[in-house]
Amino acid sequence: MDGVGSQRRGAGTRGAAEPCGLPMITRRGALKTMFGLAGAGVSTAAYGLWLEPVRRLDVTEYRIAPPHWPSGVRMRVALVADIHAGDPFMPIDRVAEVVARTNALKPDLIVLLGDYRADHRFVTRAIEPDETFARLAELSAPLGVYGILGNHDYWHGVVPFRAAFTATGIALLENGVATVPTPAGPVFLIGTASMIAVPLGRGRFRGFDDLPGTLAKVPLGAPVLLAAHEPDLFVRVPDRVSLTMSGHTHGGQVRLFGFSPHVPSKYGNRFAYGHVVEDGRHLVVSGGLGLSTIPMRIGVPPEIVLLTLG
Repeated sequence: MDGVGSQRRGAGTRGAAEPCGLPMITRRGALKTMFGLAGAGVSTAAYGLWLEPVRRLDVTEYRIAPPHWPSGVRMRVALVADIHAGDPFMPIDRVAEVVARTNALKPDLIVLLGDYRADHRFVTRAIEPDETFARLAELSAPLGVYGILGNHDYWHGVVPFRAAFTATGIALLENGVATVPTPAGPVFLIGTASMIAVPLGRGRFRGFDDLPGTLAKVPLGAPVLLAAHEPDLFVRVPDRVSLTMSGHTHGGQVRLFGFSPHVPSKYGNRFAYGHVVEDGRHLVVSGGLGLSTIPMRIGVPPEIVLLTLG
């Protein structure tokens, strides 16, 4: 049969092989190919399991002129999402590194986007909220440090997370509003509770988010920044909100050529990662810092997001 590595016999050639126009694969060549592929697989696994999630820490910057933003106001906002603290992938020294790197960016405002403890089955040492927040308390920005809770924080039992916010003086926005002063008047930072706070089984959840009630606390026409852990809320965000900031997806943790095969969102890759603009409304989804479900990151390294607004 013709093909790679095949031989064709002609009449009167006494079994001599005729060239078929394709390179012949020897046993040695086949073994080299197999070992090469195996080596590439091992290298990829090592990178995804250890180098990218543990050794890399990127800063991803977006410059956005959001709608309804006060004229002449420039604000730098750092987003810290999905820390998932726990050994071996997010030890407490790594949390300290994230804090130092965030402070070095000198943002005007810092927003924590939820999910502070690791709960995947590969955790070798759990890190409780009080230990994590003792490091997060070192975050500093002139316009303040604020945070929301993620779905995993509710799933673990929300009380110690609320207590950690209180103990460290970081303002928790749980369907709450904060007034951020600017020379052109206040910007209102609002934060909603998780949309999937209570698992009900069979892929169903009950949320504690109250976007309409939270927005009702903000004067009409005022600029609004929304922190919402799950980007799926974006489909219900009205155009009076200047920008929605989310985490939760981790960018799918594996993202190649702009596509993530698995995204924890009912909208798949639509809200998986990055700056999304729909009907003039803006959403930024951070790829986050830690791990959940699978102990791997490929193509979406841990990141701190730095927004320059205005």
